[in-house]
Amino acid sequence: MAGFVVILDQWSKVTVRANLDVGEIWAPWHWLIPYARILYIENSGAAFGIFQGMNSFFSILAVLVAIAIIYYFPQIPLEDWLIRFALCLQLGGALGNLIDRINSGLVTDFISVWIFPVFNIADASISVGTALLILGMVLKERKEQQRKESLDESMAEQLNASTLPPSEE
Repeated sequence: MAGFVVILDQWSKVTVRANLDVGEIWAPWHWLIPYARILYIENSGAAFGIFQGMNSFFSILAVLVAIAIIYYFPQIPLEDWLIRFALCLQLGGALGNLIDRINSGLVTDFISVWIFPVFNIADASISVGTALLILGMVLKERKEQQRKESLDESMAEQLNASTLPPSEE
């Protein structure tokens, strides 16, 4: 999944760079431009254009995040598929933007929706991956809490059954 995100991200960025100049806008219909458009910009900061000029910091951070995900991923049980999927999205996004940073020192952003900051597929993958990771962790915690409560009830029933006086027959 991470590889798919990297490929899709890089393909989309190559397509934008080949067909638009920096600052140029494209939309299939003119009336769509205020709401959704392709706007080619370059960014030396983080997702959505924040922290401009920190390319080296974010390159190092992307490498560290990728290493952490690759290390941690095999330790996640297969049944925690949502957490695994979230980490794949985050890894793909981190690597997609890292490739840009290594190649040119700038990340290509191009998805522009209404007044939301311009972003790319890697940024979207990181953001969706983070939201899914939080959701996955909340659901896992809730499941573990329910299992614990069920176990506590079962143990209480067994304790009650063993402390009852024997029935007279």
